[in-house]
Amino acid sequence: MGLALWQCAKRGNPTGGPKDETPPQLIRTEPENFSINFDAKEIRLYFDEFIKLKDVQNQLIISPPLKYPPEVTPLGGASKYIQVVIKDTLKENTTYTFNFGQSITDNNEGNPNSFLSYVFSTGDYIDSLTLSGAVKDAFNRKADQFISVMLYELDTAYTDSTIYKQPPNYITNTLDSVPFFELKNLKAGEYALVAIKDVNKNNLFNQRQDKIGFLQDTITLPTDSIYLLNLFQEFPDYSISVPSYVAKNRIIFGYQGNHEDIKIDALTSLPDSVKTLILKDREMDTLNYWLTPTDIDSIIFTITNTKLEQIDTFTVKTRKLPLDSLLLRSSISRSFGFEDTFSILANTPITELDTSKIALFVSDSINAPYSLALDSLENKVDFDFTIEPNQSYSFELMPGAITDFFGIQNDSLNYRFSTGSYADYGNLSVNVSGAIRFPMILQLTNEKGEVQREIQAMQPQPFEFNNLDVGEYRLRVIFDDNGNGIWDTGSYLKKIQPETVKHFPDVIELRANWEQVTDFILLPD
Repeated sequence: MGLALWQCAKRGNPTGGPKDETPPQLIRTEPENFSINFDAKEIRLYFDEFIKLKDVQNQLIISPPLKYPPEVTPLGGASKYIQVVIKDTLKENTTYTFNFGQSITDNNEGNPNSFLSYVFSTGDYIDSLTLSGAVKDAFNRKADQFISVMLYELDTAYTDSTIYKQPPNYITNTLDSVPFFELKNLKAGEYALVAIKDVNKNNLFNQRQDKIGFLQDTITLPTDSIYLLNLFQEFPDYSISVPSYVAKNRIIFGYQGNHEDIKIDALTSLPDSVKTLILKDREMDTLNYWLTPTDIDSIIFTITNTKLEQIDTFTVKTRKLPLDSLLLRSSISRSFGFEDTFSILANTPITELDTSKIALFVSDSINAPYSLALDSLENKVDFDFTIEPNQSYSFELMPGAITDFFGIQNDSLNYRFSTGSYADYGNLSVNVSGAIRFPMILQLTNEKGEVQREIQAMQPQPFEFNNLDVGEYRLRVIFDDNGNGIWDTGSYLKKIQPETVKHFPDVIELRANWEQVTDFILLPD
């Protein structure tokens, strides 16, 4: 009978039991958590199972910050405890918080013990006030990860430049999942609240690298208020890089700031045969100083910022380099949209156009009319002509149609492209309402936030984006308060907040041969 029962038993593979979803639990610490009169150099945290540390360099936030990062182990293997060796001198009568974020996980399943904190005071009591809020990006839909949120005590030593030179009194981090923050174990007082994307992880603000958000008003603790910080990249302060030859006929001047404020002069007397021309690079923050080739060994330049009245002097030595020769390229590929502009872009400065040597052909045979304009700032030629559906176009340039600054002319060129049917595209109408003000810019972007189309409006009007490629789009509104047609960022030292941007919450999916109407209701700030 026993054999029969054994043979009838159900066969199967062992399941191994339910998946472990329980995070490791802290069972004790040395010294005890929330200790007062703390004077230890080592801290140990013991857990009920083997744990690993994950991304502890980013996740561990110590408030107030320490000048020298502590040594935290184990970084590689598994252990039932964490050891923290303090390498800094602790301040007197100060409450410290070590927030481990989500860096402590169990060894097998990676379940994190989220936001575990170890708190102690070097004085005889623990500060207990809190401050909370959120961080948003002033321009993009989503804020960056790992934003440092900092509190600076408004004592006699504090100035607006403190954030460039000194770490804050308290700090926390938004980590990598949600844009919310909470500062704990604070003492009563008046504070300045700042958030930065701390690229160098040094608890200091670096204007050229870090985004910043700041609260204009003083925070007085205790408080029940919830605070929102807008993070933005400042327009960089003026600076000029050391110029250098990159070709026999081109010297580059890299800069930060506004190129319109920069004036370049050659102190060295150049021969009468040497011609010069300065153009901003189409894509980079660089001024190209074009000059006809010369045998001079070096040239002394003065670079003047006319707004700041700052003058720098540089000596540029010649190098054995080839010439930059004329190269032309089209702004489009074979497919040409109904809202596109056909342009020819040059790498060397265009100075002359001969329209008698440029012809537009439709369907390979019909000579069609067109007009053109030389854009000296972008160093390109823009063409305007009638665009019809389901047509092929060909711009033919005979030799000598385009002449550059050095007298070089193009060889024979032929640019071919075609249009599709109107039915291949979609149209989008947007009804903007709610908390609206003018001037306003409505931008249509792709998923990456890159502008595909935009409409600038001074008053209520229809917003229509026609002949759009099929795909997914997003919308954003910029309140262009100064009416200059662009989004303006903020300035920490000038206490200027960036212009307000509103994002449509949903993705707009546009289909071919489709007329779509979308209501964009703007909510008040």
